Amino acid sequence: MGKRKNTLTVIARVLPDGQAMTIDGRPAWALLELHRAGPEGCTPYHNPAPRWSHYVYQLRGLGFAVETITESHGGQFAGHHARYVLRSRISLVVKSDQDGKRAAA
Repeated sequence: MGKRKNTLTVIARVLPDGQAMTIDGRPAWALLELHRAGPEGCTPYHNPAPRWSHYVYQLRGLGFAVETITESHGGQFAGHHARYVLRSRISLVVKSDQDGKRAAA
């Protein structure tokens, strides 16, 4: 048998009356990062992950309101990037294989 990966799991619900749902892996990580960032939101530059847009897509599919703000940037490779902001008020519990269960909000 192979070594088991540490899996992040969050149990979240949209306030005030959303149903509790279990989210695992990278989408759980993205929801936690968005929650921690608050109104400043997250960018792939400051919160590196390979597929931010897909994690946001998955979270939206679960009923979370996530705003995408397009921002321009200069430099040698000028262009634009996304800033994602969680607009849903949520409550969540974070669990992982390593540290058991802890309340996050």
